[in-house]
Amino acid sequence: MRYRNNNLLGIGLMVMATLLFATMDAVAKSLVTADLHAAQVIAVRSWIILPLILLTLALRGELAALKTARPGRHLLRGMVGCIAPLCFFSALKTLPLADATVVFFSSAFMLTAASALILRERVGIHRWSAVVLGFAGVVIAMNPTGGGDIVGYLLVLIATLIYALIFITGKQLSRQDSVILLVFSLHLGMGVVATALLPWVWQPMSPAMLVETVLLATLALAAHYAFAAAFARGDVSVLAPFEYTTLLWAVALGYLLWGDLPGVEAWLGAAIIIACGIYVAHREALHRPRG
Repeated sequence: MRYRNNNLLGIGLMVMATLLFATMDAVAKSLVTADLHAAQVIAVRSWIILPLILLTLALRGELAALKTARPGRHLLRGMVGCIAPLCFFSALKTLPLADATVVFFSSAFMLTAASALILRERVGIHRWSAVVLGFAGVVIAMNPTGGGDIVGYLLVLIATLIYALIFITGKQLSRQDSVILLVFSLHLGMGVVATALLPWVWQPMSPAMLVETVLLATLALAAHYAFAAAFARGDVSVLAPFEYTTLLWAVALGYLLWGDLPGVEAWLGAAIIIACGIYVAHREALHRPRG
C-alpha cells in the first residue's frame, strides 16, 4: 500500500475536513440562494482548483504525482461524483444548512455498510444494528409528514450515496495512486460534467460572487485533500462515524449567517445518528488489536 494505516491520524484529518466542508457548504448556500445554479458553482470552482493544483505541483517538481495506470477509473469517479455536489448544493437553496447536514449523516452509515460489502472489512451484527437504527434517525430528521421540502431531503440522500461511492473508490485507488491525484481527478471529472451543463444554466456573476467562488474553491481543495488523506490512512468503518462533528459547525454557521436552528425532529434524528456513530466507533475499538 502507498500509505501506512494510521486510524488516529485519519480521525484527525476527518474532523478537519468536516469543518472545511461545513464552511464550504455555507458559502455554496450563499451562492445558490443568490440564484446561481449549482452546476455553475461547481464548474467555476473546478476552473480555479485544477490550475492551482497543477501550478503547485509544477513549482514543487511533483507533476509525476498525477501519473496513474488507471486514468479511466479516476475520470469516471469524478464524473459520477459530480452528482453529489450538484444535488447537495441544489438542496441548500431550500433547506437550512444544519437540517441538510443532519440528513447527510447517512453517508456515515452508507460508508460502514459499503466497507463490508465492497472493501470486505469486518462489520459485525452490533455495527449493522447501529447502521439500521442510524437510518431510522435520518428518517426522523427528515420528518416526511411535517410538510418540509421533501425534494430537498431526497437530493441530500442522493448526494450521500454518491459521496459514499466516491470515498470507497478513493480508498481502493489510494492503494496505488497519490492523494493529490485523487483530488485532481475528482475535480477534473466534476468540472467536465458541470461545464457541459453551462449553456443551459449560466448566469452573470458579480465581483462579490467571484470572491465567494474563489473562497469556495480554496475550501473545497483543502477539504477534499483532508478527506482523501483520511480515507487513505484509516479504515472506512472507523472514520465514518466521525462525520457527526459536521453538525457542530453547520449549526453554528447556520445560526450566525441565517439565524437558522434545527427543529425538534432534526435534533432527535441527530441524537440517534450521533449515538449510533459513537457506538460503531466503540465496537470497532473493542475489536482493534492492541499494540
